[in-house]
Amino acid sequence: MTNATDFGITGLTNEQVDASRKEHGINSFYYKKENSFIEALKSIAKEPMVILLLIASSIYFITGNFGDGVFLAIAIVLVGSISLFQDSRSRKALENLKKLTHPKSKVIRNGNVVEIDSQDVVLGDYIIVEEGSTISADGIIVHSNDFSVNESILTGESLSVYKDATSTDNLIFTGTTVGSGLAIAQITAIGNSTKLGKIGKSLDDITEEKTPLELKIFNFVKLMSIWGGIIFLLVWGINYLRSGIVLDSLLKALTLAMSILPEEIPVAFTTFMALGAWRLMKMGIVVKQMKTVETLGSATVICTDKTGTITQNKMALAKLFTVKTGTIVNTDDILGANEKELIDISMWASEPIPFNPMEIAIHNLYEKLSDNDERPNYKMVHEYPLGGKPPMMTHIFQNKEGKQIIAAKGAPEAIIAVSNLTTTEIETIQNTLDDLGKDGFRMLAVGKANFEGENYPKKQQDFTFDFKGIIAFYDPPKENIPQVLKDFESAGIEVKLVTGDNANTAMAIAKQIDFIGYEKCISGDELMQLTDAELQEKVKDINVFSRMFPDAKLRIVNALKKNNEVVAMTGDGVNDGPALKASHIGIAMGKKGTEIAKQAASLILVDDDLSRMVDAVAMGRKIYTNLKKAIQYIISIHIPIILTVFIPLALRWIYPNIFSPSHVIILELIMGPTCSIIFENEPIEKNLMIKKPRPFTTTFFNYKELTTSIIQGLAITIGALAAYQYSVTEGFSENSTRTMVFMVLIVANIFLTLVNRSFYYSIFTTLKYKNNLVPLIIGLTIILSLAMLYIPTLTQFFEFERLSIPQLGTTILIGAICVLWYELVKGIKRSKKKS
Repeated sequence: MTNATDFGITGLTNEQVDASRKEHGINSFYYKKENSFIEALKSIAKEPMVILLLIASSIYFITGNFGDGVFLAIAIVLVGSISLFQDSRSRKALENLKKLTHPKSKVIRNGNVVEIDSQDVVLGDYIIVEEGSTISADGIIVHSNDFSVNESILTGESLSVYKDATSTDNLIFTGTTVGSGLAIAQITAIGNSTKLGKIGKSLDDITEEKTPLELKIFNFVKLMSIWGGIIFLLVWGINYLRSGIVLDSLLKALTLAMSILPEEIPVAFTTFMALGAWRLMKMGIVVKQMKTVETLGSATVICTDKTGTITQNKMALAKLFTVKTGTIVNTDDILGANEKELIDISMWASEPIPFNPMEIAIHNLYEKLSDNDERPNYKMVHEYPLGGKPPMMTHIFQNKEGKQIIAAKGAPEAIIAVSNLTTTEIETIQNTLDDLGKDGFRMLAVGKANFEGENYPKKQQDFTFDFKGIIAFYDPPKENIPQVLKDFESAGIEVKLVTGDNANTAMAIAKQIDFIGYEKCISGDELMQLTDAELQEKVKDINVFSRMFPDAKLRIVNALKKNNEVVAMTGDGVNDGPALKASHIGIAMGKKGTEIAKQAASLILVDDDLSRMVDAVAMGRKIYTNLKKAIQYIISIHIPIILTVFIPLALRWIYPNIFSPSHVIILELIMGPTCSIIFENEPIEKNLMIKKPRPFTTTFFNYKELTTSIIQGLAITIGALAAYQYSVTEGFSENSTRTMVFMVLIVANIFLTLVNRSFYYSIFTTLKYKNNLVPLIIGLTIILSLAMLYIPTLTQFFEFERLSIPQLGTTILIGAICVLWYELVKGIKRSKKKS
C-alpha cells in the first residue's frame, strides 16, 4: 500500500513533537471559564428548599431556640452536600463523555501515518484530511487529490471550495469540513491561534434546548412551587389570626411550604440522564446529547447500513472476472495477464493514498502481484470524484514521459453505461453480476479510457471506456448479527437494511443472516419515483433498500417519521449526514465513521457493534421506567407529608402543629437519596425488552399512573392520621402522638421503596433484584429512626417519646398495611395477563 512517504513526507519525529508541544502548547481552545464549584454553590443557594431552611433557621436563632437553629443550619449543609455530590457525579459523567467525543486526526510522524486525538496535533505536524473529516488545525496544503472543503463555519458560504498546493488559496482551517478527496497539509496554527480560535467560537457557546420530558418535569415542579407559595401564605395567615405571633406563625407556615416543595424531582432527572449517559459510555456507546437517553427507549424502527454494521468490513478481494476470458477466478489462484491488468487498472482507479477498505485491498493485491511497482513513477493530474447515479470515479495519472493512464471504477451499471460493449458482452456481464450477487459479493466494475492531450471533458461520463472486468469483494456477516436481529424483534423494533449495494448482494446477505423480509427489495431510483403517500405505504412492508443515495435515505427516514415511527439510523459517510440528522436517533460508527457523520449523529457506537444498540435501547427503557418510579415515589411520599402537616392545623385537631421544620427536613433527607440513588441504580426489569416500545407521543405520566401515585399517597396519609387519632384516643401525649405519626411515615417510606421497585412483579421478586444500595439506604434509615427514638438527646431534641413495643408494633403494622395493599393490585394484574 502506498503511503505519505512516497510523496517525500516523513513528518515530525517524537523529539520534534515534544519540542513543538513545549513551545506552542496543545491544540485546544482556552476561554475564561467560571469555577464550576462556585457555580454549583450559587445554584444551591438559589434552591427554594435552602432558602426556606435559611429563613426557618434564622427565626429559631431570633426567638432564642438555638438547638433547632443549629440543627437546621446543619441540615442546610447536608442538603447542599447532597446537591453538590449529585452535581459533581453528573458533571464528571459529562466531562468523561466529552473526552470520548474528542475528534481524531491522522498525522504523519516518523514516516508512518498514525491516528491521534485532535488536541494532540502540534505546530509543524503533517496532517492527512480526507472526505468526511473535520479539519482540526490551520495548515498549508502540500499535496492533494481532488480536494474540496466546506468553509461555511467561517465564511457562511455553503458551497465547497476546491484547493490544492498550487492554488493561491492553499490554506485549510480548523472547524471546516472536507467535501471530497484528500489532502496532506503542514500545520501552521493550533488552538486559540487558529482563525476559528481568534474569532472565539467554541462548542461551549452552544446551549442545548430543554427536551419535552425535561419541560414537563420542570413545569410540574414550578406548579407545585406556586401552590406551595399560595398555601404557605394561607397557613401563615390562619396561624397569625389565631396566635397573633408573626414569627411563630411564619415558622409553622414554612413547615408546610417545605413539605410541598418536590425539589428532589429536578435533581433526580439530571442525575438519571447524566449517569445514564455515563453507563452507556462504559458499554461502548457515546451519547452526544442528553435528550437521546430519553428517546432511546421509544425507538420503533432501526435503519442500518450493511458494510461494517451487518458485515465485518473486512472487504477481502475474492473474485475477478475479465471480459476477455469471460470466466470468474479466485484471487488466490494463479492469475493470468488479463486478471493482472484488471488489478492494475483497479489500483489506478483508486486513491493514491487509500483510506477505503476496498481500495486498501486493491493496493495490497497490486503490491503482491506487481514485479515492478509503477506508483512512484506516476503522478495524478486529474480526478473525477465519486459521483453520478449509480456512482463511479475516474483518475488520470501521468509519468515524466507524458504517458497517461485513465482508469475508472464504480457500480457495474455506471461503467457499462459509458463503455463500448456488445449486446452479448453486456448479457455475459449481467449473468456474472447475478451469479456473484446471489452469493453476497460486493462488485465493482473497472474500465480504461484512451485520451490524447490534457483538455479533459467536464464529466467523466463523456469518456468512452474499455470495460475491463469486475472485481468482487466478500465481506462476511458478523457472527452475532442473527441474534441481534432476534433481540430487536422481541423488543418490538423493526429493522430495515439500507445499503448502496445492488439488490442481489443486499438480498443475499439479508438471507444469510435470517433477515425478516429479505425477499422484498426496492432500489433508490424506484423509491424516488414514488409519491410521499405511496412511499409511506411501501416503507411499512419493505425491509431491504438497495442502491441507496443520500436523497433516497432521507426520504425513507421522513416517510417512517410520517408513519409515527421513532427512527434510529446508522451511518458512517459524508452522505449519511442528512439522514442521521433527520432521524430521531442518529447513530455513527466509531471506527469507520467520518467526522461529519459523528457530528450529525446523536450517539456513536465506539466499536461499530450493532448489538450495542440493543443494550442502548434496554438502557433507554430502564432509565425511563426507573425515572418514572422515582418521580411516582416522590409524589406518593410528598402527599402524606403535606396532608399530615396541613389537616390537623386546618381542622383544629388537639395537636395542630404535629411537625416542625426539623421533622420535615429529616423526612426530606431520607427521601432524597431514595429516589435519586436507589431508583437510578435499579436493574432492568425482565419483561422490559419483550414489551413494545412506548409511543414517543405519550406523556410522562398517564392518568392511570398518576392516579396510582395519588392513591398510594392518600393511603399513607390515612395510615398516618389513623395513628394520630389512635394515639389521641388512647390518651397518649403530644410527643408520643408525634412519634407514632413520624414512625408510620418512616415505615411507609421503607415499604413504598420496596413495593414501587416494580408496578407489575411482586415484592418477593423485586427483593431478588441486585441493587446493593437498597439494603444500605434502608439500613441507614432504620438506624437513624432508632437513634431518634432511643438516644435521649435526640428524642428530646425532636420532641419525640420513647415508644413501647406495642406502640412501635402498631406503627410498623399501620405503615406496612397502608403500602402493601398495592401488592394485591399487582397480583390481579399478573393473573389477568396469564389468563
